[in-house]
Amino acid sequence: MHMVLCTAVLSLLTGLGACAWVKPTAQAEQVKVLGPGQVEGCAEAGTTHVSVLDKLGKLRRSEDKVATELATLARNSAVQLGGNAVVPVTGIVDGAQTFAVYKCKPEDLRDAEQGGT
Repeated sequence: MHMVLCTAVLSLLTGLGACAWVKPTAQAEQVKVLGPGQVEGCAEAGTTHVSVLDKLGKLRRSEDKVATELATLARNSAVQLGGNAVVPVTGIVDGAQTFAVYKCKPEDLRDAEQGGT
């Protein structure tokens, strides 16, 4: 019985770890995550502080999943602030991160995607 219970709990946690809990809105799909040098021609629209669960009980979630979900939340927030680009301004601490939100001209976003500044 103990083995069955352990297997069920492990399966549940594994399944939860594979889920993406945060989904981008349709408008947020157009928001880009850029580096600081890629927004030089853009206007700052504000900042957003976002957070997600970084652990389930004592089990830590994948750093990549946490980072992806934080970026998705920042992109969703950027839409509310009238932005179309976000730049992380802090590292991830306890599942939280701050992003600067920018409004960039379409040509600035194209240049950033091609590796320009």
